[in-house]
Amino acid sequence: MNETRRDRDAEGRARNARPRDGLGRPLPYGTPGVERQPEGVVRTPAETLREAQRLLDAGMPFHAHEVFEDAWKSGPEDERELWRGLAQLAVGLTHSARGNTAGGARLLRRGGGALVPFTGPGPHGIAVSGLYDWARELADRVESGPTVDAAAEAPRLRA
Repeated sequence: MNETRRDRDAEGRARNARPRDGLGRPLPYGTPGVERQPEGVVRTPAETLREAQRLLDAGMPFHAHEVFEDAWKSGPEDERELWRGLAQLAVGLTHSARGNTAGGARLLRRGGGALVPFTGPGPHGIAVSGLYDWARELADRVESGPTVDAAAEAPRLRA
């Protein structure tokens, strides 16, 4: 890549082409990285949850957040905050695993707070109350402790 020009996708939009690791950190050009999630994929809620859970279990919460972001942007208006909250939980786990404990805790709490209106029998079988509790507990832990292992801390999305 020419250092004075931005990477562009096939449509000419700015898009960083640097490879990334499993936590979404940029790697030097030419280094093998983790395949990125395609953007703008419209999935059913079940497909979204299945793919995000697979990525979380693999220790790739950054990539899971991209799946949730697609659902947030393409889903029905009344569910956008749910998907946005789940994306924030994934980003909070990403930052916590990268060692950014303050940012990780903040995003975990913000994402958990976004889920509050969806407590009770969670839409699409999502374990909303369990995720809220998980986010609060992990936020407390990462603020006062070491970096966490993203795969070991992966939440269960469904009850």
